[in-house]
Amino acid sequence: MRVSVSTDILCIGSVLWDVIGRSASHMRQGSDVPGRITRLPGGVALNIAMTLARFGMTPTLLTAIGRDPEGDELIAACSRLGMDVGHVYRSEDLPTDRYLAVEGANGLIAAIADAHSLEAAGAKILTPLTQGPLGSTNAPFDGLVALDGNLTLELLEQIAREPAFAQADLRVAPASPGKVDRLMPFLRHSTATLYVNLEEANLLCQQQFADSGSAAEGLLERGAARALVTDGGRSATEASAEGLFTQTPPEVLVTRVTGAGDTFMAAHIAAETQGASPPDALNRALQAAATYVSGETPL
Repeated sequence: MRVSVSTDILCIGSVLWDVIGRSASHMRQGSDVPGRITRLPGGVALNIAMTLARFGMTPTLLTAIGRDPEGDELIAACSRLGMDVGHVYRSEDLPTDRYLAVEGANGLIAAIADAHSLEAAGAKILTPLTQGPLGSTNAPFDGLVALDGNLTLELLEQIAREPAFAQADLRVAPASPGKVDRLMPFLRHSTATLYVNLEEANLLCQQQFADSGSAAEGLLERGAARALVTDGGRSATEASAEGLFTQTPPEVLVTRVTGAGDTFMAAHIAAETQGASPPDALNRALQAAATYVSGETPL
């Protein structure tokens, strides 16, 4: 028996404040250049949810947000953006998480993700899905679930074997190459789709691939049921038991990079829910990501 809920997808993972410094100049270690600094709602789970909402879907957030002024402001912002925040775990003693990044004309220079509160909350964020009202062991949620690698390896391992997730269509993305090893529990998971870039695929397979196509094939050989691999502006490949196909993204002027992978993943999920064929869904995802990095999509 399935629990009936009014959501199109559960987005589980980091929801925090993004503090991003951007400059039109090329940068290196020690650079001190003019630019703009913004603070915006962010985090992998939230970036995915925001894009899904723009495509008309209703995402439900499962995350940890502090009961501090920054947390109250973040909850209000998420609600305005069209997300269900009624199941978010609000901690009395954990602060709201933050992400700090510096981007130059030559891409991401450095970033620090402070997701300690999400990690400390652990399985508490899953309570609505394991003990109701979103689902339970006896009545598992059987819809779409987007997971991000900011969750601890222990929690991701629990999700991979948890009966409450047994019927879910899992879409999994790493938070960064430095956390890609947390995706290992899903490398041989029968209902998981992995969304990774070429660097992350190399790390998961512990070898160097020349392009997205060979990386996607490598992930299947390692046991992945389905994988989508991106390689910046060069190529993107989907691979599964049904076959493999590669497409080239449109050429655009890159003005931002933080959140591009999340936009790609969300646009791909949205296209599939609208009935797009696999090649068309990949094309729509690449178009959405290109529009995002060009700065044309509202932040």
